[in-house]
Amino acid sequence: MSQWGRYVPVAERRRKAERAMAKLRKAGHPVSPVAISGRTIATTAWGKAWCSNMESFGDYNSRLPRGRTYVRNGSVIDLQITSGQVTANVAGSSLYTVKITIEPLPKDHWKALRDDCANGIDSLVDLLQGKLSKPVMERLCQPGTGLFPKPSEIKLSCTCPDWASMCKHVAATIYGIGARLDQQPELLFVLRGVNHQDLIANIDLKTPLAKPSPSPDNILKTDDMAALFGLDMEEAPPVKEPIPKVAPAVKKKPRAKKPRYN
Repeated sequence: MSQWGRYVPVAERRRKAERAMAKLRKAGHPVSPVAISGRTIATTAWGKAWCSNMESFGDYNSRLPRGRTYVRNGSVIDLQITSGQVTANVAGSSLYTVKITIEPLPKDHWKALRDDCANGIDSLVDLLQGKLSKPVMERLCQPGTGLFPKPSEIKLSCTCPDWASMCKHVAATIYGIGARLDQQPELLFVLRGVNHQDLIANIDLKTPLAKPSPSPDNILKTDDMAALFGLDMEEAPPVKEPIPKVAPAVKKKPRAKKPRYN
């Protein structure tokens, strides 16, 4: 019999994944599956940058396509990102455990990044949403000296029988990280063992709150607020004008006719 086992259709793999998640939850494990809507795996600046960085490694090219298929069909049933490590459970012909270890960013490396980006980031919101100037974003994403790990700083392992370190389950986990950074970009800094707030340490927090009234063109509308913070904001119901009460008309009693005498 082949060491790879039989092919498992996607529908059966999903049923296995659901049963596996139920068991993990019952055991008290905080399950955090990767859910992809449609074919696009990463949609934000940080998620896309992570995926692009990993795809730039020549050694990974042949294995990554299978990983994209696995992450899209919901095979990554649990993904946990902590300082220096990513662990995942990926459903295949069996349930496999993936572990990705990433070395922390060297202190001098992080200091150089902070110095180069000093005064180039306006707020923590802008940083996490990837709303940065082109020079700052290019510096943070610079291969080898930016925020993302180099191949030499990454160790991959999976419990599947594939001899290659970059198996399809590991590849699915790598793309799962990109999808997770869409939702929680701060986890990239956690993974590299640095504090993202260090990048905005030079922002003058003593700036007085009172400012001149903004022009009408600069006032955020409800739609702008929803787009900025990713919220589904309900529209306020239209205000109904009170209907004025009209006093009922008073009917006059007919006057009694006086009798006529001949």
